[in-house]
Amino acid sequence: MGKLVFDAELCTGCRACELACSFKKEGVFSPTKSRVRVVKMDEEGLDVPVGCEHCDDAPCIAVCPVNAIKEDFETGAVLIDHDVCIGCRLCIPACPFVAIAHDPVAKGVRKCDLCDGDPECVKWCFTGAIRYVESLEEYRREKRKAIAEKVAETVSEGGTGVSQWYSA
Repeated sequence: MGKLVFDAELCTGCRACELACSFKKEGVFSPTKSRVRVVKMDEEGLDVPVGCEHCDDAPCIAVCPVNAIKEDFETGAVLIDHDVCIGCRLCIPACPFVAIAHDPVAKGVRKCDLCDGDPECVKWCFTGAIRYVESLEEYRREKRKAIAEKVAETVSEGGTGVSQWYSA
Protein backbone atom coordinates (compact mmCIF):
# COMPACT_ATOMS: atom_id res chain seq x y z
CA MET A 1 0.00 0.00 0.00
CA GLY A 2 2.06 2.89 -1.31
CA LYS A 3 1.76 6.56 -0.48
CA LEU A 4 2.89 9.75 -2.16
CA VAL A 5 5.36 11.81 -0.15
CA PHE A 6 5.96 15.47 -0.95
CA ASP A 7 9.22 17.22 0.02
CA ALA A 8 9.27 21.01 -0.42
CA GLU A 9 13.01 21.13 0.29
CA LEU A 10 13.69 19.26 -2.96
CA CYS A 11 11.14 21.00 -5.20
CA THR A 12 12.55 23.42 -7.78
CA GLY A 13 9.16 24.54 -9.07
CA CYS A 14 9.72 23.10 -12.55
CA ARG A 15 6.12 21.82 -12.62
CA ALA A 16 7.01 18.74 -14.67
CA CYS A 17 4.80 16.77 -12.28
CA GLU A 18 1.76 18.87 -13.20
CA LEU A 19 2.34 18.42 -16.92
CA ALA A 20 2.97 14.68 -16.62
CA CYS A 21 -0.18 14.21 -14.54
CA SER A 22 -2.46 16.24 -16.79
CA PHE A 23 -1.18 14.47 -19.88
CA LYS A 24 -1.56 11.01 -18.34
CA LYS A 25 -5.07 11.71 -17.00
CA GLU A 26 -6.52 14.16 -19.53
CA GLY A 27 -4.36 13.80 -22.64
CA VAL A 28 -3.34 17.47 -22.56
CA PHE A 29 -0.47 19.43 -21.05
CA SER A 30 -2.53 21.64 -18.75
CA PRO A 31 -1.50 22.26 -15.14
CA THR A 32 -5.09 23.23 -14.31
CA LYS A 33 -6.12 19.64 -15.05
CA SER A 34 -3.39 18.07 -12.96
CA ARG A 35 -4.11 16.10 -9.79
CA VAL A 36 -0.89 17.42 -8.20
CA ARG A 37 0.10 21.05 -7.92
CA VAL A 38 3.14 23.10 -7.13
CA VAL A 39 2.25 26.01 -4.87
CA LYS A 40 4.64 28.95 -5.07
CA MET A 41 5.24 30.69 -1.75
CA ASP A 42 7.01 33.87 -2.84
CA GLU A 43 7.77 35.35 0.58
CA GLU A 44 9.38 32.14 1.77
CA GLY A 45 11.06 31.46 -1.57
CA LEU A 46 9.55 27.97 -1.69
CA ASP A 47 7.81 25.84 -4.25
CA VAL A 48 5.71 23.23 -2.50
CA PRO A 49 4.37 20.15 -4.27
CA VAL A 50 0.93 19.15 -2.99
CA GLY A 51 -1.49 16.39 -3.75
CA CYS A 52 -3.68 13.78 -2.18
CA GLU A 53 -1.93 11.97 0.63
CA HIS A 54 -4.52 9.16 0.64
CA CYS A 55 -5.17 9.67 4.34
CA ASP A 56 -6.02 6.98 6.80
CA ASP A 57 -9.52 7.94 8.00
CA ALA A 58 -9.78 10.40 5.09
CA PRO A 59 -12.07 13.37 5.86
CA CYS A 60 -13.26 13.49 2.24
CA ILE A 61 -14.74 10.01 2.67
CA ALA A 62 -16.56 11.08 5.84
CA VAL A 63 -18.25 14.11 4.24
CA CYS A 64 -19.34 12.55 0.94
CA PRO A 65 -23.16 12.31 1.15
CA VAL A 66 -23.42 9.63 -1.56
CA ASN A 67 -20.40 7.47 -0.64
CA ALA A 68 -18.66 8.25 -3.93
CA ILE A 69 -15.26 8.40 -2.21
CA LYS A 70 -13.87 5.17 -0.84
CA GLU A 71 -10.59 3.63 0.19
CA ASP A 72 -9.30 0.77 -1.90
CA PHE A 73 -8.13 -1.48 0.91
CA GLU A 74 -5.88 -3.44 -1.43
CA THR A 75 -3.86 -0.41 -2.60
CA GLY A 76 -4.57 2.13 0.15
CA ALA A 77 -5.68 4.68 -2.44
CA VAL A 78 -8.62 6.96 -1.70
CA LEU A 79 -10.65 6.93 -4.90
CA ILE A 80 -13.65 8.77 -6.34
CA ASP A 81 -16.35 6.81 -8.14
CA HIS A 82 -17.26 9.35 -10.81
CA ASP A 83 -20.43 7.47 -11.69
CA VAL A 84 -21.71 8.06 -8.16
CA CYS A 85 -20.31 11.57 -7.49
CA ILE A 86 -23.01 14.26 -7.65
CA GLY A 87 -20.55 17.17 -7.72
CA CYS A 88 -21.65 18.66 -4.40
CA ARG A 89 -18.03 19.66 -3.64
CA LEU A 90 -18.26 18.98 0.11
CA CYS A 91 -15.01 17.03 -0.14
CA ILE A 92 -13.03 20.06 -1.35
CA PRO A 93 -12.96 22.03 1.93
CA ALA A 94 -12.73 18.78 3.93
CA CYS A 95 -9.35 17.91 2.42
CA PRO A 96 -6.53 19.10 4.70
CA PHE A 97 -4.11 19.16 1.75
CA VAL A 98 -6.34 21.09 -0.69
CA ALA A 99 -5.86 18.16 -3.05
CA ILE A 100 -9.37 17.90 -4.50
CA ALA A 101 -10.42 20.20 -7.32
CA HIS A 102 -13.70 20.92 -9.05
CA ASP A 103 -13.89 19.65 -12.62
CA PRO A 104 -16.23 22.01 -14.46
CA VAL A 105 -16.33 19.85 -17.59
CA ALA A 106 -17.26 16.62 -15.83
CA LYS A 107 -19.36 18.53 -13.25
CA GLY A 108 -17.66 16.61 -10.46
CA VAL A 109 -14.33 16.60 -8.66
CA ARG A 110 -10.91 15.18 -9.39
CA LYS A 111 -8.01 14.06 -7.26
CA CYS A 112 -5.01 11.77 -7.45
CA ASP A 113 -5.74 8.06 -7.82
CA LEU A 114 -2.05 7.02 -7.63
CA CYS A 115 -2.15 6.01 -11.32
CA ASP A 116 -2.92 2.43 -10.27
CA GLY A 117 0.25 2.24 -8.17
CA ASP A 118 2.60 3.79 -10.74
CA PRO A 119 2.26 7.59 -10.31
CA GLU A 120 3.26 9.50 -13.42
CA CYS A 121 4.23 12.61 -11.42
CA VAL A 122 6.92 10.62 -9.60
CA LYS A 123 8.49 9.50 -12.89
CA TRP A 124 8.91 13.11 -14.00
CA CYS A 125 10.05 14.61 -10.68
CA PHE A 126 13.78 14.69 -11.33
CA THR A 127 14.70 16.03 -7.87
CA GLY A 128 12.74 13.45 -5.88
CA ALA A 129 10.42 16.05 -4.35
CA ILE A 130 7.53 13.67 -5.06
CA ARG A 131 8.16 10.05 -4.17
CA TYR A 132 6.01 6.95 -4.06
CA VAL A 133 6.92 4.90 -1.01
CA GLU A 134 5.63 1.53 0.10
CA SER A 135 6.12 2.31 3.79
CA LEU A 136 5.79 5.70 5.44
CA GLU A 137 7.70 4.39 8.45
CA GLU A 138 10.64 3.34 6.26
CA TYR A 139 10.57 6.77 4.59
CA ARG A 140 10.61 8.50 7.99
CA ARG A 141 13.57 6.33 9.07
CA GLU A 142 15.46 7.36 5.92
CA LYS A 143 14.74 11.05 6.61
CA ARG A 144 15.91 10.76 10.24
CA LYS A 145 19.08 8.98 9.09
CA ALA A 146 19.82 11.70 6.52
CA ILE A 147 19.39 14.41 9.17
CA ALA A 148 21.64 12.52 11.60
CA GLU A 149 24.32 12.16 8.91
CA LYS A 150 24.14 15.89 8.15
CA VAL A 151 24.55 16.73 11.86
CA ALA A 152 27.49 14.30 12.15
CA GLU A 153 29.12 15.88 9.09
CA THR A 154 28.71 19.37 10.54
CA VAL A 155 30.27 18.30 13.85
CA SER A 156 33.19 16.53 12.14
CA GLU A 157 33.91 19.63 10.03
CA GLY A 158 34.58 21.68 13.16
CA GLY A 159 31.07 22.80 13.96
CA THR A 160 30.34 23.63 17.57
CA GLY A 161 28.52 20.36 17.94
CA VAL A 162 25.03 19.46 18.97
CA SER A 163 25.19 21.88 21.92
CA GLN A 164 24.76 24.79 19.48
CA TRP A 165 21.13 23.76 19.03
CA TYR A 166 20.45 23.60 22.76
CA SER A 167 22.04 26.83 23.97
CA ALA A 168 19.75 29.78 24.51
